[in-house]
Amino acid sequence: MTLAEQLSSRFAERINSRLLAPGSRLPSVRQCAQQQQVSPSTVVAAYDQLLALGLVEARKNRGFFVRETIQNTSSNAQKNSALAGVFVADTAIKNIANLQPMSKPVNAAMLIRGMFVHGNGKPQPGMGTFPPDWLASSFLSSAVRKVTSPAELQKFSLEYGEPKGDSGLRKSLSNKLAGINISATPEQIITTVGATHALDMVSRTLLKAGDTVMVEEPGWAIEFARLQMLGLRILPVPRGPDGPDLAVMAQYCDAYRGSENRPKLFVSVSVLHNPTGYTLSPASAHSILKLANQYDFHIVEDDTYSHIAPDHATRLCALDGLQRTIYVSGFAKILAPNWRIGYLAAPPNLVEQLLDTKLLATLTTPSLLEKAVSHCIDQGQLRRHAERIRTQLDAARGRSVKLALTHGCTLAAEPAGLFGWVDTGVDTDALAQRMLDHGYLLAPGALFLADRRPSTLMRINFATTQNAEFWGVFAKETAKMKG
Repeated sequence: MTLAEQLSSRFAERINSRLLAPGSRLPSVRQCAQQQQVSPSTVVAAYDQLLALGLVEARKNRGFFVRETIQNTSSNAQKNSALAGVFVADTAIKNIANLQPMSKPVNAAMLIRGMFVHGNGKPQPGMGTFPPDWLASSFLSSAVRKVTSPAELQKFSLEYGEPKGDSGLRKSLSNKLAGINISATPEQIITTVGATHALDMVSRTLLKAGDTVMVEEPGWAIEFARLQMLGLRILPVPRGPDGPDLAVMAQYCDAYRGSENRPKLFVSVSVLHNPTGYTLSPASAHSILKLANQYDFHIVEDDTYSHIAPDHATRLCALDGLQRTIYVSGFAKILAPNWRIGYLAAPPNLVEQLLDTKLLATLTTPSLLEKAVSHCIDQGQLRRHAERIRTQLDAARGRSVKLALTHGCTLAAEPAGLFGWVDTGVDTDALAQRMLDHGYLLAPGALFLADRRPSTLMRINFATTQNAEFWGVFAKETAKMKG
């Protein structure tokens, strides 16, 4: 292949695998030539080939951009996005009149697909989970053997099982939640196919297309994309060290007071927030619950990182007693990502509605692995496993922070939990493409913003950024960009 064909093929592969999201801008011809150490004419030839393949489009005086494919533009997701009328506030968010329709779709495909990229052997800084060798244990296989005697295996394999999920697991979860001061009976708990499924059940039960939902920003990229696909109007609420910006929440609620468009739900990661690591303060939690009662909206609290969080951390569901709040968590982050076991705990008056949504989507959830998780909880194996992970993570966090600071980053949030929120000083969308050439997948800051605006921030995984080699490559590429 010629150099132009090689370069074109590399970009085409990234576009087709969604590592270059629709709407992404390619490097300028000059930048690309310098970056790839080829002549500008080679880059022009490569971009011409991408144009001919229909993968990119040229915009006058602006450059080359990744096109929406035919499948994407005709999909229900894109139709819903157009109908959703997703709104974002300006950076100051001082006046509700500043809200503007979003100019381009949220696209979390790069981050999601990156979770399944294996093969080059390098630790990935943008990874959203612990490395597999951190999670490895002997007790998981023992738990599965324990609950799969021939008689038991046949019994629960030939029936659908309990609609709410395995009763033994729900009892174990009820006891576990009591340990963090959340009072939920087994009848208030529904198991799900991971925490994301639980969040989706809540959205589908409480909201309909066109409804308004408040979401913390920065926030989980997949949550922005998922809500948009449901045709919902997203109101981003800036997240600070103590919690969400209460003035912005009140402003949204006042603007739509008495209207059908009033916010009906607030989505919050109150403990070890993704990506900042912030944890809610008691005073902020109290004020959020007052707003929820005053303006009549529900709160879904995503506590995905509960296993590595302090038990005494403030949780909205503990203060509210599951009246306006719905608690969501799971075991993918700490135990077994492929088991896909999550759950929610809800107010008694919402349980049957939520169960209907589960039954329509999945009927039931697999009993075998739920019984195994219950065994791990009851025998204390999960607790001891989580303690080991926390100790390992504390050490990794210290090393990663030191490397990040040494190589030119500044901390945008106090380090805590699995993720760090760091400022690189350069456009991290552009940096992500440069680092991809070296085999590293980043999580650029734009992915965590509702309108995907350019950002110099990025999320790093403390467990996978202890590698000095990565930071050396990072420093060279940022230096070239600052140039």
